[in-house]
Parts: sequence; structure tokens; C-alpha cells
Amino acid sequence: MVSKDQRRRQLAREKYARQQQRRTAAQHKARRRNAVIAGAVAVALAAGGAVYASTALIGGDRTSDAAGSHRPDDPCRTPAKGAPSQQTWKKEPKMSVDTSASYTVKLATTCGTIGLKLDAGKAPHTVNSFAFLARQGFFDHSRCHRLVDQGIHVLQCGDPTATGSGSPGYTIPDENLKDPRLKGGVYPAGTVAMANSYDGRDPKTRNSGGSQFFLVFQDSKLPANYTPFGTITGGMDVLRKIAAAGATAPDPQTGNTAPHATVVIDRATVTKS
Repeated sequence: MVSKDQRRRQLAREKYARQQQRRTAAQHKARRRNAVIAGAVAVALAAGGAVYASTALIGGDRTSDAAGSHRPDDPCRTPAKGAPSQQTWKKEPKMSVDTSASYTVKLATTCGTIGLKLDAGKAPHTVNSFAFLARQGFFDHSRCHRLVDQGIHVLQCGDPTATGSGSPGYTIPDENLKDPRLKGGVYPAGTVAMANSYDGRDPKTRNSGGSQFFLVFQDSKLPANYTPFGTITGGMDVLRKIAAAGATAPDPQTGNTAPHATVVIDRATVTKS
């Protein structure tokens, strides 16, 4: 006769086995889904909503490390003291950008400095919003939460929540989607573009950019759905260092990946000239 204690242990083993089976199944599903994203050479760049490859997915990344954490094998330094912004606004900031002026950005990150040049003439709403958010300190102390280096080669930043679903509370229109630099369905290395929630089908999901942007460090085949609003003028070596450190395993729920490196924007500054 089986004792109560033996029966309890048997039930516990069976429960553990079921949990392991479910966990393994979820991991396999995530790997298959991530392979679809990379294999379709489509985008996994959401801004607080759906993303699409060959199928619709839900955006957001698991972030197992806090913005201030640092591992011994991390190629980047410890973030500066400070907390990510919690500010939001009800509507897009008033247009104040000078479309004839030159705007440059300095992203002082834990991995090195990345320089950008913004194209206010071709993407005025996007540049106006980006400059506004930078001046409000919205990007400061925020973690770059997504790294994709299979099929496409991008680092995604601009979400203070580091979840992939953060936003400034408002959206901005898509712009400059017919830029000749995007010919052949390729975002060339050095492009700075906005992430958004366009699902690839419903026009109502257009014009859904917010604060999340991505930096292209190698030519990436993507549909022309993401506003190109600048170029990378310095720090490609920084981006390659981040990419070389690799990314986390796909999140079981989203299939998304975060950089292993602690990539935090300590401070973002915009200069008009």
C-alpha cells in the first residue's frame, strides 16, 4: 500500500513533469516564431502594440535585468545614477522645429557615444517630437531594450519602461516613407528610423510612432513602413560591440530578444545649428 507521504511525492513529481513539458513547449514555440520573423526578413519593431512578420505578434520584451544592473562579462559600463522618465503627454508637441536647420544628437550611452544627424526637412514631425523628448530628458536613463541581428540588424531604444510597450502618450504621423535611400526594400546601415505599431494590414494602425526608434548597423531588408528621420554619424563601432555581445533567448511570450550588453542612454542631447 502506498503511504500518504509517498503519494504526495508522486503527485509532486507528476506536477513538476507537467510544468517542464509546458515550459519546453513554450520555448519551442518561441523559437519557431522567432525563426519566422528572421526567415521572412520582416520587422520585429513594435512601439507599444502589434508587430508583424508573416503573422501578427504582440510587442514587448522580457527584461530580466534592471536598467542599472551590470554583469561581470558585460562589455559596457555601469549606468549613471538616475531613473527613467515617467512623463507622458496628451498630444504631440507643438511644431517648433526649423526645417532649414541642422539638428545633431549625442547619445551618451554606457557602451560609448553614438552620434546622429536628424533630417528635419524630410521628417519634421518626427524630428520635432524627438527633439522635444530629448530636451525633456525622456530618453535619459532608458535602456535600449531590443537587439535583432538575424535577418535584420537593428538596436531599438527610446522606451523608458524597457518593455517594448512604452510611449510618450501621443503618436506622430509616418513620414518620408518614399525616401530614395529605401529603394529595394532595404534600410541601409546608418539609418535612424521610428518604430511603430503598424500591423501590415490595417491602415488604422498607421501613424502610430511615438518615442521608440531603431538604429540600423547593417543593411536590413524591411518594408518601407518606418519613418527614416536621420543617419548615424558616429558610433558604429559601439553598435557592433553591442551586437557582438549577442542577445537573450527569445521571450516565450513574444519571441523578442534583448541585448546581453547593458545598453543604457545616460543622456541624450540635441543641438541645432
